[in-house]
Amino acid sequence: MLWIKALHIVFIAAWFAGLFYLPRIFVNLAQVPANSQAERDRLLLMADKLLRFTTMLAVPALVFGLWLWLGYGIGKGPGNGWMHAKLTVVLLVLGYHHACGVLLRKFHRGENRRSHVWYRWFNELPVLLLLAAVVLVVVKPF
Repeated sequence: MLWIKALHIVFIAAWFAGLFYLPRIFVNLAQVPANSQAERDRLLLMADKLLRFTTMLAVPALVFGLWLWLGYGIGKGPGNGWMHAKLTVVLLVLGYHHACGVLLRKFHRGENRRSHVWYRWFNELPVLLLLAAVVLVVVKPF
């Protein structure tokens, strides 16, 4: 079980690294001058590659997490309300990941209407989600 837990943590860390950096690329994309097509294309390429890579990292993170929960029973049974809250956080992280893909497609179509400041705030959400997940797993407050 410890190997599965270690792999789960590694892939979670890698997945979140991508979720931390992708919106930073969005900040830069939102600041690209209209006449700077090469810069825009380069940032879009970086964002595309990072989103694909981040998605590939999310899959084993989720698989190992499900293995721990369903296979080893971590978080099952009475007194494990923290697991329900953590699963809610996981769903929110998946929603955030999906939202990043939607926003990237809008950049590709030239439909972005949000400012770089909005993306700076958007970039803070995964930090809060990771904090919530770690506190729930380590502290198990309920």
